[in-house]
Amino acid sequence: MNDPVATNPELYSVVFENPRVRVLHYHDRPGDSTRPHHHPDSVMITMSSFRRRLVHSDRSVEVNLSAGEVRWLDAQDHSGHNIGETDTETLFVELKG
Repeated sequence: MNDPVATNPELYSVVFENPRVRVLHYHDRPGDSTRPHHHPDSVMITMSSFRRRLVHSDRSVEVNLSAGEVRWLDAQDHSGHNIGETDTETLFVELKG
């Protein structure tokens, strides 16, 4: 599966990287979608409150998150769609190795 910075460069950017972690900034607007991509094990920090639909293979889930949440995410492949009325803004701390 593809790197989100390669599949969605208008939405993801690398803000820090070293041999142990990579930190991505993600920002979209209502109605924006991502193409399928992969995240390794990561910590997600929400910088805004948002509503999204995430699609993993054949299943779909809607999430409502508040600004300031910190969550562990197991490695996963997915695509997403901003189905809310606010921008989505998050940081992903991706673990390497």
